[in-house]
Formats: sequence, C-alpha cells, structure tokens
Amino acid sequence: MTVRRSLLLLLAPVLLAACTQQPDTAAAPAASADAAAGTEQVAPAAASPGDATTAPGGTAPETGAAAGEAASPAAPSTASNAPIRAPEGPAPVAGTDYVVIDNGQPFAQGAGIEVAEVFAYWCGHCAAFEPLVSAWKARLPADVNFVAVPAVFDERDQFPRAFYASQAMGTLERTHAATFNAIHIERKLRQNADADSIVAFYGGLGVDADRLRSTMQSFAVNANLGRARQFATRSGVDATPTIVVNGKYRVIGGRSLEDILRITDHLVAMERAAQ
Repeated sequence: MTVRRSLLLLLAPVLLAACTQQPDTAAAPAASADAAAGTEQVAPAAASPGDATTAPGGTAPETGAAAGEAASPAAPSTASNAPIRAPEGPAPVAGTDYVVIDNGQPFAQGAGIEVAEVFAYWCGHCAAFEPLVSAWKARLPADVNFVAVPAVFDERDQFPRAFYASQAMGTLERTHAATFNAIHIERKLRQNADADSIVAFYGGLGVDADRLRSTMQSFAVNANLGRARQFATRSGVDATPTIVVNGKYRVIGGRSLEDILRITDHLVAMERAAQ
C-alpha cells in the first residue's frame, strides 16, 4: 500500500478538516513497528531552483548558498514543458470554493502565475497532500510557478526554520519528503520536535549538522520566516494545507484533496485568461 493511500485512509474521517496549530505531542507514544510496516515512503518532490543538482548515488551535494545566504525565499519549482490543458470539472464558485483576497500579493515577485501552498510538516493533511502536489507540479506548464511556504503559526515551531535552512543549503530535495515520513510514517520525529532533534535527523540524511544548525539561526532564514508569516496573514491563511493562487485567490472548498487541485487548476486558468 502506498503512503499516499495509507495517509488518505487514516485521514478519511476528517479529510476536509485542516491543521490549525502544532500539536503538543510530548506525551504521544511512539508508533509501533507494525504501524509503519508495509507502507512506502513519500516520493521526494521534484527539485526546485533552490535545490542542488542530484549527485551520483542519489544525494544532493551541499553546494548551495552558504550559511546565512538563502536562495530566493520563494524557491519556485522549475517550469516544465507540459502543455496548457483545460481544467476539468465545473467552474469553482466564489465564496464556496475560493475567496478573493483583498489587496493580495504573490509570495514572490516574478513572471508567471504563482501557486503557493502554505503547509506544515506536522500537519497530517499536508502529509497526505504532498504526493498529490508532487505529481501535480510535474504537470504544470511553463507559465505556472509553484512555491511551498511553511506555516509560521507558532514561534516555537522549528520546522519552518529547518525548511528554509535546508533550502539555503541546497538539500531540500533530500529532506522535504523525508521530514513528512519521519513524522507521520516512521515516527522518528515528533510533531513538535525541537531543533536538536531535527538537526540530528537531517544529519542522518547526510546534511552537515553544524552548518544546518548555524543556518537555522541565520539572518536570511529569519527574513524568510518573516516573509512567510506576512504572506499567510495578508492572504487570510489560518490553517494548512492552503493553496493561494497568484496572491489573489485562496482555495477554501474541495470535496477531497484531489478536488483542491482541480479548483486550483480553474483559478490558474482564470488568471491566465486575465493576463
């Protein structure tokens, strides 16, 4: 059984619910071996410009920005040559499937139509969404830029720092899906893991632990956290996962996780037609 199906089955009773705050899992029991057995790990997401090129052996060399020199905060996905396709299903309804964001702005300033996903590693719905988003990104045409934005709902949450630090070091391809797996499948990390636990786990993935620890506290990472927090606030995002299209539309509907992406496709088409 794939991890996508496993997570969707686990979340089926509350599929359309969303995560609003980092759980306090200090007393949560570790998962049994049987709980993780028979599940495949989340496939790594496609590399973004902030990721280094994968080296022989399947690991990305740490040749990205030096500590404190983060790549573009948005780190949009590389444009593909996929053709522009008409969205499927009925057109979304304003107020039911999406809302227009007053005075909204994209997370990154650049060409193309931006699709931003505000996510949290500790969010089970985001973990179930990740393989769907990864496959969806691979089919995006060249005029659409995808950007992952970690939710900064709690200053104590160390995962957004780890995300931006790994991005700056060029190791995000190695750590992104692995972090979801470690929390929700393998139970190697708690949902409220501290910085030391995250650094130790990333070190096990071949990331330079000392450099990671330093980068997590760098000015550039702090700046990116501020931008992520401001984007979520001005976009009205208070739960994860949330999709924001070009800073103008926030998806609020969808009968399933797949349906959220269908609505997103329609909103992208709306933006394309308006340009």
